[in-house]
Amino acid sequence: MTGRAATSAGNARTTPDPRGFVCGEVRTSVLRTSEALIGRTAAQLLDLRPDERVRLSQRPNLQVLSPPLLTGVDCPLPTASGARTRAVGTVRTRAVLTEGRVLQSSAFTHVRPGDGDRRQPWGHYLIRPGVVEPLGRHTSRDAADGFLAAAPLPAGVLNPGAVAERLLDRVLRHPLLDQRAPFKSGRTRLRWAALPADDGQGPSIERFTVADDGLRTVIVRTPRPDPETLAALCEDLALHDWLLTTLIALVERARLGAGDGPAVLTALRPAVDHLLHLWMPGARIHGDLAVVWATLEREPGFSRQWQTLV
Repeated sequence: MTGRAATSAGNARTTPDPRGFVCGEVRTSVLRTSEALIGRTAAQLLDLRPDERVRLSQRPNLQVLSPPLLTGVDCPLPTASGARTRAVGTVRTRAVLTEGRVLQSSAFTHVRPGDGDRRQPWGHYLIRPGVVEPLGRHTSRDAADGFLAAAPLPAGVLNPGAVAERLLDRVLRHPLLDQRAPFKSGRTRLRWAALPADDGQGPSIERFTVADDGLRTVIVRTPRPDPETLAALCEDLALHDWLLTTLIALVERARLGAGDGPAVLTALRPAVDHLLHLWMPGARIHGDLAVVWATLEREPGFSRQWQTLV
C-alpha cells in the first residue's frame, strides 16, 4: 500500500475529538550478540525496572517484553498546518526481544484533550501514564499528519522516535552482549498514528509508505484507540518489515547467479540460521486489529514477497 494521504488538515474536525489519537515509533535492530539469548538471559537483558517484572511468552515463539518506562514531555505537537500547540504528559517506552535475536524499542503515547487549556502540576500527568494532553485548540488529523509528514521531525516537538532510539542504544550496550552480531544489517524506523474510525466503521489501515530515507509510516483507523493493542500491532508490523528488508539485503549481497557456489551459500547461511523461523505475521494480534494484517497481506503482500525470497 503506497502513496501519501490526501486528507488535508483543512478538512479535519474543527473541534478536538475527545478520543484523541495514538502515535508512536518503533526502532528495530539485530541483537549484537553471536548467539541468540535464551529466555532467562533475555529477561535479564530487559529487566529495566526493579519494581516491575519482565513479561515472557514462549508461544507461538519466544517473546520477552520489558516493563514500561515513562518519559515526561512538555513541548509543541508537530502539525501539518504549522500551528503551534503545546502538549504536556508522558511517553510510554518498552523493549521487545523476539527469539533472543531481534530487538525492538517502542515509544508511544495517547494524545487526547485534558480538562482545560491550562498546564497542570506534574502529578496530574503522572497519574495518567502514556497520555499527552494538548493545551489549546488543535485537531487530531492536523497533529497526526504533521507527525507522519516530517522526517526528521523538527527539533523540540513531540518525538517518540528519539525516546525509542535512546532505549535501543541503552539495551544494545548491555554487558550481557558480546557485540558480535551474526550478520550485517541496518536498523529500521516505523512511525505510526492511529486515528478514530468513522461512526460504524471497524479497524482499517489508511496508509502504509516507505520513504526515500527508509522511514516507514502507517496510519490506522480504529473505533477504540487502545494504545497497548495498537503498539503491539505496530511492533509486529515493524518486526516483519525488518525481517523482509534484511532478507532482501542478504539475498542481494549473495549475488545469486553471479558468484561462485560456496560464496553464495556462505552469504545466505545467516538467513537460514537466524531469520527464516521468525516469520509469523499477526500471530500475536488478536481481536478487531487482525484485519489490519489481512489488508497488508493483500497489498503490498508481505508474505508473498517473503516466500518468494525463501
